[in-house]
Amino acid sequence: MANSFGTDILIQAPDPQAAARFYVENLGFAITDPNPGMIGLHGPNINLFIEPGPALGPVLEVTVDDVREAVRRLVEKGCVVVKDEPEFPRTYVKDPFGLIYNLTC
Repeated sequence: MANSFGTDILIQAPDPQAAARFYVENLGFAITDPNPGMIGLHGPNINLFIEPGPALGPVLEVTVDDVREAVRRLVEKGCVVVKDEPEFPRTYVKDPFGLIYNLTC
């Protein structure tokens, strides 16, 4: 099972602009993409992306060879699909311990 963790973290917020301002003003991030559909911020060691939507909590990006196969294996181990976006392809999976992954290839 080959995978790699990216330097990207994704969150969803009801007001992405307010969230972006918070991270810029308080944590030193810089806005690198002001797109309202997904605001991109760059920090010294990570990239933070903020989408509009209900807060899911932090989402770790995990790159896998096959999203469908990774989802199948994780669901068998007790994970739950939180959000599926096959057009990207990416699927958000919550593990039994509360961590949410954005599985992408």
